[in-house]
Amino acid sequence: MINKNGDMAARIRAFEDAGVQFVDASNVYIDKNVRIGAGSVVYPNVMLEGYTDIGRNTVIHFGCVLTDTRVGDDCYLRYVTSDKAVIGNGVTVGPYVNLRPNTVISDKCKIGDFVEVKNSNIGTGTKLPHLSYIGDSDVGERVNFGCGAVCVNYDGYNKHRCTIGNDVFIGCNTNLVAPVRLENDTYTAAGSTITKDVYEGELAVARARQTNIHGWVQKHRMRNSK
Repeated sequence: MINKNGDMAARIRAFEDAGVQFVDASNVYIDKNVRIGAGSVVYPNVMLEGYTDIGRNTVIHFGCVLTDTRVGDDCYLRYVTSDKAVIGNGVTVGPYVNLRPNTVISDKCKIGDFVEVKNSNIGTGTKLPHLSYIGDSDVGERVNFGCGAVCVNYDGYNKHRCTIGNDVFIGCNTNLVAPVRLENDTYTAAGSTITKDVYEGELAVARARQTNIHGWVQKHRMRNSK
């Protein structure tokens, strides 16, 4: 992506004069309606499209494609694709994150690698560190999603919403089958498939109990060695 557009070059110079730093201005694309706050840094291989609005002292690192997206102050984004999303202040996003339309990420959240969020509200201080899909959900403050947690929002015909309160801990590989509600201060055990509401102070466990079969491996090998 080599930037040889005269109008764009003029826009970039205007941003630089206003206190925006470009690591390699020849390898960025910025639409005419984009706004970037002073103190922000834009790395190469970045596309800022439509009415994207970047706050102050924010880093837009390699590989970001932001379309009609609002990003707050003091954020850090790397390898993020975002369309019609809103990102608050002090948020870290990426790498390899997809923010789809009508996503709102509140202040001080962490959205980690291989996470997709769609049509959802994510509360202040919530963490989605890796490998999660959050769709059609309302998530409270200070929620922690374990690796592989999924909001199961589509039944083949209609989309349904998950509602998650404040200070909730979602164990690894939890499936939240919408419509479902988790109240404040609830936990889900790793590997659970949650289909019923979880009430304040409860731990939800929804998985088969483990059974260890003594001597099974030796018998299995003997049967298959004949």
